[in-house]
Amino acid sequence: MSKVRLGIIGCGNMGSGHINNIIAGKCPEIEVVAVADRREERRTWAKETVPTAQIFVEGEELIDSKVCDAVLIATPHYQHPTLAQYAMERGQHVMVEKPAGVYTLQVRDMIACADKHPELALGMMFNQRTNCVYRKLKEMLENGELGQMKRVSWLITDWYRTQNYYDSGAWRATWAGEGGGVLMNQCPHQLDLLTWLCGMPTKVQAFCHEGKWHDIEVEDDVTAYLEFENGATGVFITTTADAPGTNRLEICGTKGRIVCERGKLIFDQLEVDEREWCASCEGGFGKPPMKTFEVETDGQNIQHPAVLNAFAGNILRGEKLVADGREGINGLTLANAMFLSSWTNAPVVLPLDEKKFYDMLMERCKTSRHKEETGKTFSTEGSY
Repeated sequence: MSKVRLGIIGCGNMGSGHINNIIAGKCPEIEVVAVADRREERRTWAKETVPTAQIFVEGEELIDSKVCDAVLIATPHYQHPTLAQYAMERGQHVMVEKPAGVYTLQVRDMIACADKHPELALGMMFNQRTNCVYRKLKEMLENGELGQMKRVSWLITDWYRTQNYYDSGAWRATWAGEGGGVLMNQCPHQLDLLTWLCGMPTKVQAFCHEGKWHDIEVEDDVTAYLEFENGATGVFITTTADAPGTNRLEICGTKGRIVCERGKLIFDQLEVDEREWCASCEGGFGKPPMKTFEVETDGQNIQHPAVLNAFAGNILRGEKLVADGREGINGLTLANAMFLSSWTNAPVVLPLDEKKFYDMLMERCKTSRHKEETGKTFSTEGSY
């Protein structure tokens, strides 16, 4: 095999973007041979854009055609794990768009299926992991340059969306259609990066305000408090209603503080570990001496093509994925824990009570606007 024959399931914003990247030559080891979408206008666009590709309505039809070595799933969220399993059970490699799913129980089924087929690649489209600033930050954390982590704060409020955005699709910002709001649509990358960089928290207390700034049934404003095993604490704040908004990640350790903002890493590096200084300093107010500088990175930020190129390299030569699909459950667990904490008005201790979360989510789906507007019975299989 010299090229991976790829089928793309879902030809909306993300699926069409992947197609354009591939036909532009950004993924030289991938060929789009099939596209599936339920909307006729998208199928027409795909046929005109990739004339050699076979066109299908349903993802299962594309998979069953056996024209592909691999599939990329860019459908509504509930379908991600079920289509991934369907493809792997039929011998096809899988790349899943974010999020891995809506609730962790279905993602665990996807992971179990992947474990039964170790010969197949299962990747997650966590393209932000290719960003040079996050890659460098992870390297610094792993090398101990910040010492022991004490505090993390992420203010990610530059996701501004108008009411028109939410009105543009009946499935948007509904429990039955999308499975959530800002946490499930805009923030999966940041939730992944948070767990990738800092590890999983052990306790979550969150306040998810539903329809606070928009006429929607799901959350558009979230503030969460986190605790980690080593005693570190964290705050995660996000919304789709702030303008102009901010994207600022700050991590403080015993050896200094690093701020990631506007594509730069600024390091306030202590010359003495704060714990040592605190115990030995003879004065009551003096802070450890430090130097401040911008951290140099390699400047590369290839995003989606980099994830697909690594996916092809894994299939063709066994190279490492940008993100193994099994890691998709981490950020999703954090989102589910935030929802559960808010719904119960109580802290959630991890590991998450996954059945309790599922039951409470399904209760919300029963009365979801999406179900009412479509007139169809809600199904976690994506038949809506």
